[in-house]
Amino acid sequence: MFKRFRRLRLNEKLRELVTETVLTKNDFIYPLFVKEGEGIKKEIPSMPGVYQMSIDEILKECEELKKLGLYSIILFGIPSVKDSIGSDALCEHGIIAKTLKAIKEKHPDMFVVTDLCFCEYTDHGHCGILDLKNKTVDNDATLEILGKQAVIHAKAGADMIAPSGMMDGMITAIREALDSEGFINTPIMSYSTKFASAYYGPFRDVAESAPSFGDRRSYQMNPANRREAILESLEDELEGADILMVKPALAYLDIIRDIRENTKLPLAVYNVSGEYSMLKASAKAGVIDYDRVMMETMIGFKRAGADIIISYHAKEVAQILDNR
Repeated sequence: MFKRFRRLRLNEKLRELVTETVLTKNDFIYPLFVKEGEGIKKEIPSMPGVYQMSIDEILKECEELKKLGLYSIILFGIPSVKDSIGSDALCEHGIIAKTLKAIKEKHPDMFVVTDLCFCEYTDHGHCGILDLKNKTVDNDATLEILGKQAVIHAKAGADMIAPSGMMDGMITAIREALDSEGFINTPIMSYSTKFASAYYGPFRDVAESAPSFGDRRSYQMNPANRREAILESLEDELEGADILMVKPALAYLDIIRDIRENTKLPLAVYNVSGEYSMLKASAKAGVIDYDRVMMETMIGFKRAGADIIISYHAKEVAQILDNR
């Protein structure tokens, strides 16, 4: 009887030797949400364990992350004042710029990525300057302010820029803006294939970024479109993106694999808020073994082709890896 497969599974050490996909702490970027004020650490009910934090608390969180062996974060800003063009994001004294400077002074060894978009900063909750006639985002006008925002982040100390607005031509515009100011070595991790997904709901609670009207389907991708998803990422590669990304991750493993097979660039996935909250809710209901399901999900992302995982689970994963 043919028993080759079972022979490789019977011994634990042999199973480890032939393991094809491995998770490490270096695979993860942890999202942080910074808010104006002091002494603020507000847990989000829809995302247990995720907080809005003031800069002083962000600095404490970075210390905790380093103790866990996590040195990469992605920053999202929640300004005290919002307007039609997201002025706080275009100010060198804005919430992200101030936070970057504080982190780099206190924790210079942290690798800090900044989310580059306007939905958290505009009073209408959309990802750029509005085209009021067509009730959507004005693509070209938004490209101009994306470039300005990128330069502000780079000057404040960002190690990498991550544009998430899904504007056509955004990588070219940002690359040109960065290069023109001397930031030729600042990499761009593009949200290159970002779907108009229902999985983002809890994120809009923590980032306070829900659109005040309509939705984002005129600029984010149709979840039904596979070929277009590949083309979106390949276009950003042509424009000069250094890392590509698929967002969300869990319902789009086929897209992750498709893009992995069509590019040699590093590929990130964003394990989004709805995915995180579903596991938390299932754990609370007692219907899953939370740690095992979480780790199996992370392995699924890597097996599909991800090199980098942006995840709210990152601290929990690090603790599990430490205990193995």
